[in-house]
Amino acid sequence: MKIKVNAYAKINLLLDICSKRNDGYHDLFMIMQSVGVYDSVTVERVKGRNISISCNIDDIPLDGKNIAYKAAEAFFNENKIRVTSRGIHINITKRIPHAAGLAGGSADGAAVIVALNKLYNTELNDSELCKIGAKIGADVPFCITGGTLLAQGIGEVLSKVKPLRQCFILLAKPDFGVNTGSAFSQFDKNGKSHSPDCLGMLCAIQRRDLIDVSSRLENVFEQFIEVPNRIYMKEIMRNNGALGTCMSGSGPTVYGIFESKENAQSAAAELKQYAKDIIITRPVNKGCKIEIVE
Repeated sequence: MKIKVNAYAKINLLLDICSKRNDGYHDLFMIMQSVGVYDSVTVERVKGRNISISCNIDDIPLDGKNIAYKAAEAFFNENKIRVTSRGIHINITKRIPHAAGLAGGSADGAAVIVALNKLYNTELNDSELCKIGAKIGADVPFCITGGTLLAQGIGEVLSKVKPLRQCFILLAKPDFGVNTGSAFSQFDKNGKSHSPDCLGMLCAIQRRDLIDVSSRLENVFEQFIEVPNRIYMKEIMRNNGALGTCMSGSGPTVYGIFESKENAQSAAAELKQYAKDIIITRPVNKGCKIEIVE
C-alpha cells in the first residue's frame, strides 16, 4: 500500500519569542499560515524492518538525521508497532526551499505521520497526531493541522483563529540558509529590543482585515538575524504594491502579501537579482492533504 501526501509550507504572520525555558526550549507566540507551495511525500510499506528515504535533491539527509525518519520512528514507538512491521520507504519530492524558514522539513515529518496513520489503520485524530509531532519538532503540530493558527508554548499549543483572507503571497529566498538552532542562540545572546504587538495582530486576524494584518507583520528574529539585501527585497515588494512584508521563521525567506497577482509578478521579476527561489502562492486551509491512496 502507498500513500501520497501534499505537505504544505508555512509563513509566520507574527513571531515573538517570549522567554527561554528551563528545558532549553523557548516559549513562543506565533500566528502561522499555510501556503500553497508543497512537498510531495509518498510512504510505502515494504518488506523488512527498515526505514529508507529517497529525495529529488542532493543536500537532504537520507538517514536518522532527516525529520521524516524521526517522524516514522516516533509514530512506530507511540503506537507500539512491531519492529518486524516497520519496513517503509519514504520518497520526498521537494518544492519547498530548504533551510528557508518555511518549515519544509517539519512539513515532511508531518506528512509521514499522517501517511502512517492511514497505512497502519491507527485512526488517530489530529490532536493525537500532533502529540507525536511535538516530539520531533516545534513546527510539526502546525504542519499536521495547518490553515491559520495561533501557536504557543514551543509551538505545540494550537488555537484556531479566523482564516486569512485570500491574497497572493510572494516568497523570496536568497541563496543561503539559516540554522534555526543558531538563530535561537542569537536571541539567547542578544535578547530583543522590543516585542511585536501580539494583541493588535490577533484583533486584526479576528476581524479578517487583510490590510491591518499586513501592516502588523512582524518577526522578532529580524532584530538579530542578518539577511543581506533584506531591506532592498522588502522595498521592491512595497514599491510594487505589497500590503506588508516580513521574514518567515528564522529566515532567510522574505515574503510580501499582495491583493494583485500582477503586482506580485512585477515584484518577483525585480527580485531575481537578490533571491534564488521566488514563488508566488496563496493561503491554504490545511497543512497536509492525502492526495493518493494505492
